[in-house]
Amino acid sequence: MRRRAFLGFAAALVSSSTLYAQPRARIHRVVLPSIASRKSTEHLVAAFEQGLRDHGYVPGKDIVFDVRSAEGRAEQFAELVHQVVQSKPDVILTGINASTSVVKAATQSIPIVFAIGTEVVASGFVHSLPAPGGNLTGLTWDVGPEIAEKRFEFFREVAPKISRVAILWEPPYGEQYKIPTEKAASVLGLSTFWREFSGDVERDFVEMMRQRADAVYVHHGTHLFARRSELAAMATRYRLPTACGSAEVVDAGALMSYGPNLADLFRRAAAYVDKILKGAKPAELPVERPTRLELVVNRGAATALGLRLPQSLLLRVDRLVD
Repeated sequence: MRRRAFLGFAAALVSSSTLYAQPRARIHRVVLPSIASRKSTEHLVAAFEQGLRDHGYVPGKDIVFDVRSAEGRAEQFAELVHQVVQSKPDVILTGINASTSVVKAATQSIPIVFAIGTEVVASGFVHSLPAPGGNLTGLTWDVGPEIAEKRFEFFREVAPKISRVAILWEPPYGEQYKIPTEKAASVLGLSTFWREFSGDVERDFVEMMRQRADAVYVHHGTHLFARRSELAAMATRYRLPTACGSAEVVDAGALMSYGPNLADLFRRAAAYVDKILKGAKPAELPVERPTRLELVVNRGAATALGLRLPQSLLLRVDRLVD
């Protein structure tokens, strides 16, 4: 009996020693430095966290996802990024080009995954979409110039009386879209003129009104996206039906959008993070384009503009904003 008890005690001791000798599982850390406020990016953060769960991670348990926000103070963003890089996370997640550019300049070694890159080759983020070639990869929200035709078709259906459309754009984004955009508008009998974003949203709307615009078509751009609440407010003030490529602008009060679902892009960005954490190199992970496009219409904005949404359109709308 004593011998059996001793052997049992020895076995338990060995088992306990082995257990305590095992190395603790590493907790990975991903950081999202953001120029925008936390509130404005809550849905994107939630989508990315869901993507992590889809790949078997439990945020807060086996992976830490840290959001660092400049709360709209762009002049403080470079210092925030410096602090993030100094903390040496496993991966840095970025959103729009304005933030990706700063992060890229701050590190050439930490893997960077951009979720909504724009014209990423022309911007110098990657060498090519199939072979990024550096420490950056991710997803672009560029869907090709052909989307302009569909946007104008929906725009005309929502606001059938528009005839002269101001195209608000932010260089260099949109250069490849100029000819297809003008062609798409002319097919529908619409005249257009281009207004380069001045940095002052109200000044731009005043000028577009002066040039007799009766509608506004907003091309995507990093600063235009960041100023989406002002865009929507000016569209309401000057009673100009406004179409764009981002549902976030419609959520802020603009009339309609047709384009990629940004939350879906953030969810898909988690797949890149998963591959990198498992040993893949960003240089070898091809950049992906959007796979999900959605038509979003703001019913409240339509009512304020005196527009009646046709049933044929309502049947095709992916989401209505009240």
